[in-house]
Amino acid sequence: MEFIDLQTQYRLYKTSIDQRIQQVLEHGRFIMGPEIAEVEEKLAAYVGVQHALTVASGTDSLEIALRALGIQAGDEVITVPFTWISTAEAICLVGAAPVFVDIEPVGFNIDVELVEAAITPRTKALLPVSLFGQMPDYDRLNAIAARHGLAVIEDAAQSFGATQHGRKSCAVTSIASTSFFPAKPFGCYGDGGALFTDDDALAERMRAIRTHGGMQRHHHPLLGMNGRFDTLQAAVLLAKWPHFPEELEARARIGARYSDGLRDVCQVPEIQPGNTHVYAQYTIRTPGREALGQALQQQGIPTAVYYPKCLHEQPVFASAGYTLGDFPVAEQASREVISLPMHPFLSEVDQDRVVEAVRQWMGVGGQHV
Repeated sequence: MEFIDLQTQYRLYKTSIDQRIQQVLEHGRFIMGPEIAEVEEKLAAYVGVQHALTVASGTDSLEIALRALGIQAGDEVITVPFTWISTAEAICLVGAAPVFVDIEPVGFNIDVELVEAAITPRTKALLPVSLFGQMPDYDRLNAIAARHGLAVIEDAAQSFGATQHGRKSCAVTSIASTSFFPAKPFGCYGDGGALFTDDDALAERMRAIRTHGGMQRHHHPLLGMNGRFDTLQAAVLLAKWPHFPEELEARARIGARYSDGLRDVCQVPEIQPGNTHVYAQYTIRTPGREALGQALQQQGIPTAVYYPKCLHEQPVFASAGYTLGDFPVAEQASREVISLPMHPFLSEVDQDRVVEAVRQWMGVGGQHV
């Protein structure tokens, strides 16, 4: 059983993927080839924004967004401690300081009630994460940001395709960032990411920063980076694009089926009001996480933990001054979460195996949450 089954996906789409890659090999425009503009146009139309620009990775997309907003040394950006390191890493890479706010225990996203108290005169932006595939309450987050004159950047690395009150992830904030890492709900065959905005000036700055700080060769008005998306990777996305809606439907169906089978024995990822969920990971909680993982492994069922440590526990962020106990909800989640196999091609037979194995362990050696 695969945790994420990219091989089946390739076999199903092989003809179109191979054709798209072959076209790039034949025209030879490997950097900023025509597939880049083509996929950017599709992404912008799908999300419902004026501008989508592809970049080399989800991490680069966050750094480019922060640079485009002029965030720098001495500034603060509010985010969460329960996420992949890229979120806070990008803040530090532009010289700013991450300010952590605890999460809420059901959706694992930022606790909106705690955000305003974390704002200081140095705060320049909010960087909430749409973790595991669903979005925090962006209506309330945007309202807080508007009161304080702050930008909002959605870290949508795991939520591309999700919606909130009918609006798509990547269309609800000043800037949004996503990732096309192969394991994401919409992924390529290497690193990749994208940025989204309706702001013409921000889009122009981000495009320049992506290409060494300039739009014209040998003219560099901004400090930029080499953040371009590979044409070959754009070709892979274009081949997968027609199948993305049906894959989202499959994810929703499989996620609901998991929850129906497990809700009475552990905490499952409940969908918050107004949201849809793309289940980048299907994550449950149990105090016996390690033992459950070992029991499933013995039955040939792969699992993963996102994330076993909070960011304020990582040595690289020690200078931020946080200590264990500062974010109790996030810390408890990091000790209890475990993700089960999730991809659009998971058969009901395999899913039933997973559900039965979890239920069996819960009944024998597990603890109810």
